[in-house]
Order: sequence, then structure tokens, then C-alpha cells
Amino acid sequence: MEMPSRTFLNWYRRADYTAYAFNTRPVMRNPCQKPFVFYMSKARMNYRTNITVSEYIRHIVPHPKCRWKMANPAEVDKVEVLKKPDPLLWNRSPRRNCCRVLESKRKGMVIDVGVCREGEISRVLTTKT
Repeated sequence: MEMPSRTFLNWYRRADYTAYAFNTRPVMRNPCQKPFVFYMSKARMNYRTNITVSEYIRHIVPHPKCRWKMANPAEVDKVEVLKKPDPLLWNRSPRRNCCRVLESKRKGMVIDVGVCREGEISRVLTTKT
């Protein structure tokens, strides 16, 4: 989620990916390494809990059978993201929010996005050029 895939081209014709103010990861040729694409399907505000709830549905395209050393990500069809408004968001730097998987089911998962807690760390991802 931190390092976007190179799904865009530089304005200039040369393939210089260092021209961006952020790091990108190369597009993988191996079909098992390509990212799954999710589209927002719903967003609503739960005024009782003051939480924004957004739902994302996986774009269904044929994928090859892959051998995973973890749970098969192709089985996740829906992701629900919960976020409380944070008026101090832009004052928190460099890490503004952290994500926590609250619930993971066979066909979906629930993710909470919020202020980073004690012990939650982030790492800076860089690409070698």
C-alpha cells in the first residue's frame, strides 16, 4: 500500500522512474505477482459511532492458480475499511496513520485505519536505481 506500482508513464519518453517524488515498484511479468485490483463500491458515515465505513470489491479477472506460502489472497473478494475523522491528521508526520486487520474471513476482511499506537512502526521503502 505504500509503494505504488508503475501503472503510469513519465511525461517524457525516456523510462526514468527517478523523476517522481515517490518510489514506484516495477510491474511484474509473473501473473502470480501482479496486484489484485479493488474498486470502491460504497462509502457511508456511521454517525452513531463517528466512523467512515468504505467498502471495496475485487475486480474479478481470471488469475492463474498460484502456490502461496500464506492464505490465498485470491479468496478475498471484499475489504471494509473503518476510519474515524482526525482533525490533527496533517500535524502527524511522517507517519500519519496505521492499519490494523480487525477481522479476516474467507471472502473478506475488515481494516481499521487510525492513529499509530505505541510500538507500531513503519519502514521507509526504497527502490534501487
